[in-house]
Amino acid sequence: MAKVQIKVNDNGSLRITGDIELLDGEGNVFETKPVFSLCRCGLSNNKPFCDGTHKGKFESAVRAPVKDSEQA
Repeated sequence: MAKVQIKVNDNGSLRITGDIELLDGEGNVFETKPVFSLCRCGLSNNKPFCDGTHKGKFESAVRAPVKDSEQA
């Protein structure tokens, strides 16, 4: 099975790359492409997808913790 990648973009969306199935709360399937972005700010008019409305209105730069072995 190929690995799916989810990238938390600075001040923006969650960028999804890979073959996944995206479902709503009732189990209905959203049509997706191999690469798409999900809204993280709540401002999109095309939820759950990002439409760029966040630009200049949303700030978040999340970083994963650095493991001890990577600090060298």
